[in-house]
Amino acid sequence: MNQLLLTTGLYVLTAVAEIVGCYLPWLWLNQRAPVWVLLPAVLSLALFVWLLTLHPAASGRVYAAYGGVYVVTALAWLWLVDGVRPQLWDWVGASLALAGMAVMVLAPRTPA
Repeated sequence: MNQLLLTTGLYVLTAVAEIVGCYLPWLWLNQRAPVWVLLPAVLSLALFVWLLTLHPAASGRVYAAYGGVYVVTALAWLWLVDGVRPQLWDWVGASLALAGMAVMVLAPRTPA
């Protein structure tokens, strides 16, 4: 269980790094933020890539399972940063994505 919590925390941190790395250029392009916001965006995306390397499972499975956590994290970002409250169907879709992630992460594995 402890490993599951650590892995989930790593997924959330990875998702935040990716979202920040994409959100800052969006601010620059669409909200006229200063150009210097691109530097932390690049650093955040580099952090995102590095964090993906810390996951112990095979990379394809990591990326697929990460997608479920990313969806929920993006909805939280939408609510907390953009001030747009997700609707019921947003949460239903996010729950389905997390259920798929749980199947991938928690499924018993046979040695390769």
